[in-house]
Amino acid sequence: MSQLKNVEARILQCLQNNFLARYVSLPNQNKIWTVTVSPELRDRTPLVMVHGFGGGVGLWILNMDSLSARRTLHTFDLLGFGRSSRPAFPRDPEGAEDEFVTSIETWRETMGIPSMILLGHSLGGFLATSYSIKYPERVKHLILVDPWGFPLRPTDPSEIRAPPTWVKAVASVLGRSNPLAVLRVAGPWGPGLVQRFRPDFKRKFADFFEDDTISEYIYHCNAQNPSGETAFKSMMESFGWARRPMLERIHLIRKDVPITMIYGANTWIDTSTGKKVKLQRPDSYVRDMEIEGASHHVYADQPHIFNAVVEEICDSVD
Repeated sequence: MSQLKNVEARILQCLQNNFLARYVSLPNQNKIWTVTVSPELRDRTPLVMVHGFGGGVGLWILNMDSLSARRTLHTFDLLGFGRSSRPAFPRDPEGAEDEFVTSIETWRETMGIPSMILLGHSLGGFLATSYSIKYPERVKHLILVDPWGFPLRPTDPSEIRAPPTWVKAVASVLGRSNPLAVLRVAGPWGPGLVQRFRPDFKRKFADFFEDDTISEYIYHCNAQNPSGETAFKSMMESFGWARRPMLERIHLIRKDVPITMIYGANTWIDTSTGKKVKLQRPDSYVRDMEIEGASHHVYADQPHIFNAVVEEICDSVD
């Protein structure tokens, strides 16, 4: 954990705006690692960003300054990931999902945030949606960035979009074990393995880091007890599919909660989901869009376009 702390400190040094990094203790003794940027800007609805599987607050470094220029931005490591507590989650998909959602709500209460613009990437998008079903009065706008776990798994194999090579490689190495077990087994070679499987991450963050800072960060985020990872595994049918697909439930979000879905034009996630959400919510605001030149990590592939889009959405709230 101390190595993760050190690498993350190097990343957060890049921030220009005021920020506050600390543990937020929940009543059940779990701690959520939280970074708040521009805490002094209290007159607008804060933006809360939820990272994806295997990530953490550090991966938003290309977005934090820009998105906190006019409002407070909160980012946190999901329970079971990054520097947050790593409890044992329920083993069933509904129980695991509920544990994540409850931890987000308890974190919000502890932080004293009355309502927020909620943005989630990938697994974070799935959880932000689940949260919005349960606590719609807390969400002024739901922004889903390449969200995982929405479509129902097609019965016809020809309809399944092929995942990228690295996903297939990881899946074949692992079989039944946790998705990132190979990183923990690799020990000191782990950062090199991240670099080999995902050389694109170094490129994405090259404006800030010429070295392997980001690969090290991803490795150390995932080198510990895989509590959130185990929970994710119980929620998924196979890497690309959820056992409880969100498309079957999205209509349960209150009609007055606006939703924007942002996809990378080159993503491996099914982008037709946005159209399907519109059909499910005919009387609600649903906008879907694709960002050219971006794949699954839209926020890092095209940070300037992404930041401009998100800022525009935030400005529409207040």
